[in-house]
Amino acid sequence: MANKLDVGKRLDQYITIHTEFSRQRVINLIENGYVKLNNKIINLKKYKIKGEESIEITIPEIRELNPLPENIPIDIVYEDNDIIVINKPSNLVVHPGAGIESGTLVNAILHHCGDTLSGIGGYKRPGIVHRLDKDTSGLMIVAKNDISHLNLSKQFSEQGRTGSLEKIYLAFVWGVPKLRKNKIETQMQRNTNDRTKMMVEKDPLKGRKAVTEYEIIETYCDKKNDPLASLLRCKLYTGRTHQIRVHLDYIGNPIICDAKYGKGFNTKMKQLSNISDQKTLTDLKRHALHSVSITFTHPTSNNNMTFNTDLPHDLVILRNILSANE
Repeated sequence: MANKLDVGKRLDQYITIHTEFSRQRVINLIENGYVKLNNKIINLKKYKIKGEESIEITIPEIRELNPLPENIPIDIVYEDNDIIVINKPSNLVVHPGAGIESGTLVNAILHHCGDTLSGIGGYKRPGIVHRLDKDTSGLMIVAKNDISHLNLSKQFSEQGRTGSLEKIYLAFVWGVPKLRKNKIETQMQRNTNDRTKMMVEKDPLKGRKAVTEYEIIETYCDKKNDPLASLLRCKLYTGRTHQIRVHLDYIGNPIICDAKYGKGFNTKMKQLSNISDQKTLTDLKRHALHSVSITFTHPTSNNNMTFNTDLPHDLVILRNILSANE
């Protein structure tokens, strides 16, 4: 029951605050007729609470996902009997989940490998040892059998502390960090107001430790020679969800075009006419983060392996535009 203290809140905001559901899950429930206001179905997520209203949510039965092979092109950098190293494009979800049943990397590798993939990750995530966000491009490792999966999972759990595993990212960010090179160490946990986001937790007893090291590679200025953006090399010492995105936003340098973090910097997009082709950059449909290098120990041969990849075309365009005034 909504009360007077909730007056003026949007319906989707109210439900998100008072439940464990993400904002997107709440919106889906509202739009698909699973929410009632005073015993009547309401499909308007922006409805403003008036107070003393009855809100009822029906949770639909969860249908188990069983991903099927799909002929989706994938860029294979390396493959043997144990592993596949893939250069994942942006706008590709790694595995099926809420609201996404097909068109994922898992569907693609099932088509490529058949039923030989490691099953340790479960039937929804065969072969998946680690993930990249949908809009993060770059290198990923897939395990083709259970022995490889167990070995690689251990390496990822120990990254930055023991072993050879190292993940390097390139990130284009707004502004220039105060320090040329720095290690960001914080606690991190799920955002208490939006379950789809993560946040830095200042209480050392809460959340999980997250460590990201960055180094400035390039800086970019506008035509007035004022600092505008930077290219950072980021190394992970832990593997928290959205870690780099959260940490760079935390120090005041959010990733360019990140719709989830650092939204206050979206106005900077309007300043790009001072550099070059504004429309080209505003056409960038994802955050400017790329997994450029990965080093690990092969799970069966024990050889150290390093793979590198170039920036994808959209980020090359971004780099050229930002460099236009140099």
